[in-house]
Amino acid sequence: MSVEFNHTIVHARDNRESARFFAELLGLEITGEWGPFVAVALANGVTLDFATIPAESITPQHYAFLVSEEEFDAAYARIRERGIEHYADPHRRQPGAINRNDGGRGVYFMDPAGHAMELITVPYGGWPA
Repeated sequence: MSVEFNHTIVHARDNRESARFFAELLGLEITGEWGPFVAVALANGVTLDFATIPAESITPQHYAFLVSEEEFDAAYARIRERGIEHYADPHRRQPGAINRNDGGRGVYFMDPAGHAMELITVPYGGWPA
């Protein structure tokens, strides 16, 4: 069996709020709840399992997602409609903009728990030749 990434736990102040934010923004569905986890499945079978923990215990992480051009358009429209602060760069020096790195498009924004989220349409370094 080859090694595959299956799931990760995403710390949140409110697991349902963070899962709903993420799922709605990317047009996904909440796929399950068990114990302290609210799961959102990605297209490749990986789940993000949101878990509520005390806010002071959350260490901000960075999560990057490769999306299609159409998915980017839809998510970016939702970002703008909801007035979510967003940036073209991870250092937040280019507010209200997207980047065009590697011939694609990308955007950075924060989720409700303070995690840095990134959407890109082309992987870093471009598509393999």
